[in-house]
Amino acid sequence: MSREDVTIGIDVGTTAVKAVAADKDGHVTARVRIPHELRVPSPDRLEHDADEAWRRGPVAALERLDQPHAKAVGVSSMVPSLTAVDADGHPITPGLLYGDSRGRVPGAEPQPLPAVGEAAQFLRWTAAAAPGAAGYWPAPAVANHALSGEAVTDFATAVTSAPLFDGNGWNAAACADCGANVAQMPRVETFGAPAGQVRGTDAVLAIGAIDALCEQIVAGADREGDVLVLCGTTLIVWTTIAEFRQVPGLWTIPHTAAGKSQIGGASNAGGLFLDWVNSVVAAAESDVADPRRVPVWLPYIRGERTPFHDPDRRAGLVGLDLTHDAAAVRRAAYEASGFVVRQLIELSGAPVGRIVAAGGGTRMQPLMQAIADVTGRPVEVSGVAEGAALGAAFLARMAVGLETSIADAARWASVDRVVTPRPDWVEPTRERYRRFLELSGSRLA
Repeated sequence: MSREDVTIGIDVGTTAVKAVAADKDGHVTARVRIPHELRVPSPDRLEHDADEAWRRGPVAALERLDQPHAKAVGVSSMVPSLTAVDADGHPITPGLLYGDSRGRVPGAEPQPLPAVGEAAQFLRWTAAAAPGAAGYWPAPAVANHALSGEAVTDFATAVTSAPLFDGNGWNAAACADCGANVAQMPRVETFGAPAGQVRGTDAVLAIGAIDALCEQIVAGADREGDVLVLCGTTLIVWTTIAEFRQVPGLWTIPHTAAGKSQIGGASNAGGLFLDWVNSVVAAAESDVADPRRVPVWLPYIRGERTPFHDPDRRAGLVGLDLTHDAAAVRRAAYEASGFVVRQLIELSGAPVGRIVAAGGGTRMQPLMQAIADVTGRPVEVSGVAEGAALGAAFLARMAVGLETSIADAARWASVDRVVTPRPDWVEPTRERYRRFLELSGSRLA
């Protein structure tokens, strides 16, 4: 395979750095995963060792991929995130992550996430913890600097930092109000642009994008009514709609497909919740549970993002009795994630054409089955679990002129399998969904 055929995407995620090498048709030729610790020093805090996860992790992933002839490398990451760095670009404070209480604006009303002002509060806390640091950078800037010496981030990540970034550049007054200056912030470039050279190689450093955007461009969920379910540490649900409109509690953003929008949002009912359940509930096969004997989880293990935007909500397990076993409790957890998917779809008010699932959580077959059972619809599971890394690899092709349009990334979409609803589970889950809505206080109840 020629060097022109291969680009690399690196995704800095909540629990691991994932990296893939892909050819011109989006076929993954190599993949690696470098786990890192998700630190929860208190119930309302969420952070990384930024040196481990954001700096050393991407470098190790690139080394382990061992693709010396790759043409370009692109990085994706979650938002918002922030750390202080020294003159060598090494993090010197914790890497603050989305939803951390250090990002809350005192006295502010709950709002859709990423909340306006969350990144600013991250900067305020970080600048106070490390005054005079050489820089205050989000995760992609740390990773890009580690790979190439370029402290650069993408435009989409910068935009989520409002009011620090005003759409044209870093706002000097807003940065100063948080204890920083513009010179301490990373350079901002448009995704798919070349930004430098990867150390020790001939590969170009390409500007990537937010993880959810990178997943979206290679998922193929571009038609009106397509629902994209991103199953990562965060559960994200986007329904493609033809016209921009807003719904209370949901978030509407532009689609990468011209003239379309996406409506939905992010929930804590993904891997953050399911991994916790896995750590406290005995091992069992959830499929052996009786369809009519399953309790109901409220999955708000650290508050909820969309649609409630309430960081103080907490989880609950309702209807548990002596006849329930680990299989029933585990099935209830998977259903809870499915309930959130259905809730966000129904709140959007959009007609549903099909459901496409992507992300690392698609490897959990019981989760895919629960989403199918709860929604009563087939779930098309993406052929590449590392969707964010794959999307970054496509943007890397744009940086070296091998692609000219982000719309062409649709040809990289693939389906691994289709999970269909089971008739004997559909009606019982419908009843539990009604109970879930009542317990959560949803206006759909």
